[in-house]
Amino acid sequence: MRALLLLSLSCLLGLPAGLAAQEARPEPPVLKQTTTEYPKGDKLEARVMTATLAPGATSPWHTHASPVAVYVMEGIFTLEFDGREPVEKKAGEALLEPINVKVRAANRGNAPTKVVIFQVSEPDQPFMHMMH
Repeated sequence: MRALLLLSLSCLLGLPAGLAAQEARPEPPVLKQTTTEYPKGDKLEARVMTATLAPGATSPWHTHASPVAVYVMEGIFTLEFDGREPVEKKAGEALLEPINVKVRAANRGNAPTKVVIFQVSEPDQPFMHMMH
């Protein structure tokens, strides 16, 4: 039964049949950071998004009311702050954006930057608040 389960898992994950005898194990976290800034409401909404920034592209300046975790799949992601040094993360790295801090995302490299974005918030809360 165990072998059948591993073979089924292998097929579902698209792994070669030779890997069916190995157990699927998660890798260590890319980002492990403690924060007290997550919302504490009765109902929370998880949002997972992807974004691609072209070379030289930036997002508008904005803030978030709840933390945003960003995982860089390709390229180099730069998080710029108003009045602080920027933070750069390359493919395979992640960061947690702070709440209520004016930031913008940027691609200062020569190739597209692809990221996965994760946020937990109150269901009616916007993803970000644009700064003027």
